[in-house]
Amino acid sequence: MGDKDLYSLLLNLTLFLPVLGIPFVLLAGKRAKYVAFGVSLLTFIISLVVYKGYMDIGRMAVGSSGYAFYKAYELANGMFLTGYDIKYIVGIDGISIYLVLLTTLLFPLSMWFSFGSVSKYEKGYYALLLLLQTGVLGVFLALDLVLFYMFFEVGLIPMYFLIGLWGGKDRIYASLKFFLYTLAGSVLLLIAIVYLGQYVAGFIPGGTAFTSDLGIISHVVSTQGIPFDIQLYLFLGFAISFFIKVPVFPVHTWLPDAHVQAPTAGSVILAGVLLKMGTYGLIRFCLPLFPEASIYFTPAISILALIGITYGAMAAMVQTDIKKLVAYSSVAHMGFVILGIFAMQKEAMSGAVLQMINHGISTGALFLLVGMVYDRRHSREIKDFQGIAKQMPVFTLFFIIATMSSIGLPGLNGFVGEFLILLGSFASPVIDNWVVVVATTGVILAAVYMLWMFRRVMFGELDKPENQALTDLTRNEVAVLIPLTLLMFIIGFYASPFLQEINLSSDMVVDHVTSVTKTVAGH
Repeated sequence: MGDKDLYSLLLNLTLFLPVLGIPFVLLAGKRAKYVAFGVSLLTFIISLVVYKGYMDIGRMAVGSSGYAFYKAYELANGMFLTGYDIKYIVGIDGISIYLVLLTTLLFPLSMWFSFGSVSKYEKGYYALLLLLQTGVLGVFLALDLVLFYMFFEVGLIPMYFLIGLWGGKDRIYASLKFFLYTLAGSVLLLIAIVYLGQYVAGFIPGGTAFTSDLGIISHVVSTQGIPFDIQLYLFLGFAISFFIKVPVFPVHTWLPDAHVQAPTAGSVILAGVLLKMGTYGLIRFCLPLFPEASIYFTPAISILALIGITYGAMAAMVQTDIKKLVAYSSVAHMGFVILGIFAMQKEAMSGAVLQMINHGISTGALFLLVGMVYDRRHSREIKDFQGIAKQMPVFTLFFIIATMSSIGLPGLNGFVGEFLILLGSFASPVIDNWVVVVATTGVILAAVYMLWMFRRVMFGELDKPENQALTDLTRNEVAVLIPLTLLMFIIGFYASPFLQEINLSSDMVVDHVTSVTKTVAGH
């Protein structure tokens, strides 16, 4: 077995190890949480080995597919559905590798945090987290549209139950709202995939009735093209589904409710990686497969991104619940990511991908911190806190670092991504400069709502007896926060290694879109 085959095997093990661990969790009794944590931690370790392999031989291992450790197996054609070209295909590139690493890091940290906060139906809770982990990883690794859709849906059911069973007092409402919104988007995505697969199959000799192989579809798009009117409808089918997942204004209203009602681990995973499934789908599918439609809709999408940035910031500013404030901040931050993706400019695209990672790190840390103080105070209302910096100095230190990361302070990870997005967007050939100028005010507004919240919670007189009884972070809680905090500084001071790999893949997307549109314009 060569190195390429070994790393391909490890990549598939990374994908399926969490779900393979579920039976052991269900049989582990009172030690279920430790078994689940061990499985998820092992998944993270294996993903690090895959990452090392990608850095060592990844570029050499990339073949005509454009992905490293590419593996394909027939799922339908020749097995149970003749003429239907559906395959199991996975692989990684510079965009997906860091999303995989983020996923495999956040899940064990979320489980570790849950040791002290979840005691009801433990086996079911950790089994659902493991199922969700495989679903999210599958989205970032799948290179077949039907396979992608299957993993995309796998993430829906576990999160619905995590919110509905372990959430707050309005958990049923929040879980149903989350389910209905994302299900509506999934229906549109499925219709678009079916139509696209049948349309592309018409260019394949041999009587194929349907194909979902991303490589074949991309080849047909590049060589034959898809008529503009068909592109418009297909783009909308894909994009609306992904916009709901991000979420983009005005289909964002499920997110604050889901965040507030979800258990802490659910909020961390939701903000850290589930939202990125939407932005990843836009980069992986919408732009490469429907380049002309992407350009056509960019002015409207940039306005929606701008509204998301400003509306999310102003909505966060008036929140009285800390967790809901952080939830609305996600709407604003993801607005920057959308702006960077549709700027059709290399620096902006690289910044958007990096900011997807940065948001998962900083917002994941913020939700962990909010969960930690909630477990002590049993309240998230800002008015119930004041002066707790005197009582919880270590907590305050971690909170201010995560806050500054979220704001985009130079020297921390958030600054690098936002700077590249704004820099690239100003040079964008398809977005008006006034949109970028107004979007820049989102950086200022983020400082306003985050620092104002921080001041009201941490400073002032420690006059409430409940706050005087608060205890500082335990060693376990500090250990959970250290990896995320270190990454904030590492990316903030030395983002080049991350951007080097991201650029190799994100530049290809931008080059493809611009080359296709130039060709069309030439005709």
